[in-house]
Amino acid sequence: MSALTSGSLRPLSTDPALMSEPIPYRRLSGFYFFYFALLGSIVPYWPLYLKSLEFDARTIGMLMAIVQGSRIIAPNIWGWAADRSGRRIEIVRFGSGMTALVFLAIFWQDSAAGIAWVMLGFSFFWNAVLPQFEVIALRHLGAQRARYSLLRLWGSVGFVLAVVVLGWVLDIIGVQGLPWVMAFLMLMIWGNSLLVNAPASEARDRRRGDSFLRTLRHPQVMAFYGIVFLVQFGHGPYYTFYSLLLESLGYSRGQIGLLWALGVIAEILVFTVMHHLIGRFGIRTLMLASLWLCVLRWLLIAWLPEHLFWMLVAQVLHAATFGCLHVLGISLVQHYFAERSQGQGQALFSSFGFGAGGAGGALVAGLLWDTQGSAVAFMAAAAASAVAIMLAFIWIRPEKLQQNGR
Repeated sequence: MSALTSGSLRPLSTDPALMSEPIPYRRLSGFYFFYFALLGSIVPYWPLYLKSLEFDARTIGMLMAIVQGSRIIAPNIWGWAADRSGRRIEIVRFGSGMTALVFLAIFWQDSAAGIAWVMLGFSFFWNAVLPQFEVIALRHLGAQRARYSLLRLWGSVGFVLAVVVLGWVLDIIGVQGLPWVMAFLMLMIWGNSLLVNAPASEARDRRRGDSFLRTLRHPQVMAFYGIVFLVQFGHGPYYTFYSLLLESLGYSRGQIGLLWALGVIAEILVFTVMHHLIGRFGIRTLMLASLWLCVLRWLLIAWLPEHLFWMLVAQVLHAATFGCLHVLGISLVQHYFAERSQGQGQALFSSFGFGAGGAGGALVAGLLWDTQGSAVAFMAAAAASAVAIMLAFIWIRPEKLQQNGR
């Protein structure tokens, strides 16, 4: 039986020294906590900060697309460098420090052009950090890789605390205080990166090989990255304009924060049981079910945003549309690619999805929002998810494609 349809995932290494290495659980989970707390301050509230500067929807969409768009190039540059040099943790530390340093310029900017340059600068480094840290975390877990979702859920905890607390705080102090919170969280990410050591297997990253391109050319792998793109394209309107939609319908910032928090709480719960779900249902079945729930979620937001009950249902579906699909994606990257090319595989996962997909979704949503309305933007998201269903149904059969170079 395939490792992806059995109760546990294939270990990254059978090296006894690596398997016996203590897992720095608190330091790894701390990095995830602060990284996603920063994301929790950006996704729901940064569009509100931009709106406070009197930018229109198209400008906000373009500015938010910069953060997503930098993920197209940055992770691949740093992923290639990490796989070739083996200095993955040093790259994470450098990227984290530069993120905070570049962002400090935001306090002297109030024009769209100035903010765009700052967002491009800090996101170039910030978006390079997570894919490489994912590889580091999985190498530390070693034979206990099935515990990844239990480690990653601390990122969701950081996100949910950020959206809830900031929702209330910004109602009191105003959205102009948001950049100070973001700068603090960036410093915490950098500080935590200094506490994480390289895993014992890191030296093996210096080996070179052509398995990455050979694997990438396989039709199933190309279809997988197409699905990754379409899933995040569908999330583009949600991450960029969901808060603005709710605010326009009379929801308070506190309510907006609680709705975002509900989605992440659902995500946390699914993270705690993902290893059981994969063992019982397998990758293919879970992926198809989650994609159908993507379609349902975006249609609920398109047609019934003024009804609190249906928005609660839509947010609970975040467990499938992000939580489940994210863990499945990480598992497939580890399954498809050999150890020496997993940094590039993980970087491509980020750049195709959160980069190209997220930027494309944000741009299209910005163009549709003022001309066709919010309903059309979220219906476009549902259509993208429907195309992903077709790709998954035809191509995603992990047991038929084993890892190269193993």
